[in-house]
Amino acid sequence: MIIVSAEIEYADRAARDHAVEITRDIQQATRDDEPGCLAYCFAPDPCVDHRIQVYELWSDAESLAKHFEHPNYFKMRETLGSAGITSAVSRKYEVSRDAPVYNADHTPTAGFDA
Repeated sequence: MIIVSAEIEYADRAARDHAVEITRDIQQATRDDEPGCLAYCFAPDPCVDHRIQVYELWSDAESLAKHFEHPNYFKMRETLGSAGITSAVSRKYEVSRDAPVYNADHTPTAGFDA
């Protein structure tokens, strides 16, 4: 599994909110049209009013590679850029294990053991 996380910054809150709004359809299309896309969200940061937080979850590297060749990807880049990005930082992470946060007693756990 691959996680993509990013912070995209704009000049101000209005530009950020505009960017989120004009990418709504592309976010949905990516979720609907691209095999291996488990999550794809570009959302306003509630604590930094000029920042978008990006969360993507892909089933595998092959799915992410196909995304980078898909028209949705190119449209997202163009659309986000048209709103006036001032900076952006993105990272990808390969996940080897996952587990529920809460155990059977509804207690949060940090480990991955059953």
